[in-house]
Amino acid sequence: MVFPKDISDMGRMEQANRLFFRLYQCANMLHKTGTKAVESEGLTTQQWAVLGALSRPDTQNGISMGDLARFLMVSRQNLSGLISRMERDGHVRSDPDGRDRRSRLVTMTESGRQVWLEQAVPKIRVFYEQALEGFSNSDLTHTVHYLLKLLDNMKEIDAEQGHAPSDDGDAPVDLEAQV
Repeated sequence: MVFPKDISDMGRMEQANRLFFRLYQCANMLHKTGTKAVESEGLTTQQWAVLGALSRPDTQNGISMGDLARFLMVSRQNLSGLISRMERDGHVRSDPDGRDRRSRLVTMTESGRQVWLEQAVPKIRVFYEQALEGFSNSDLTHTVHYLLKLLDNMKEIDAEQGHAPSDDGDAPVDLEAQV
């Protein structure tokens, strides 16, 4: 066991442990409660993230599986299974890329767009309001700032561990950009 050099290191380690455990809990609750919010549309939080990513203006003509996986920060293997299920349900389409036949472009179908805009987005807005109860605009700004800072640090760790760096931008579901 490694012991901290002094009491301040021990306190920082305890705070870090609390922070990362709370992030873990938040991620689990987001998956549980977020999926419940959109389950009547036949969606999960993962599908919500994909539809949110595909509803951005820069993806209207499709996005490669690799770029979508990097944007969502998931493995291609996990994304492939998810996209297959979403194709089966008629929400997305995956076609060969005209510029590179080895690559596939994922686009949202009209049916998927209807489910997203007319059914999911209104429920997601309600979910956001409930989840962010008591947060001021300043709280939201600061929270996003610190989460992005943490995400950047973890991306550096990922790159040091031998994974390709990615410039994934902001969160995959920016409702204001889609409506």
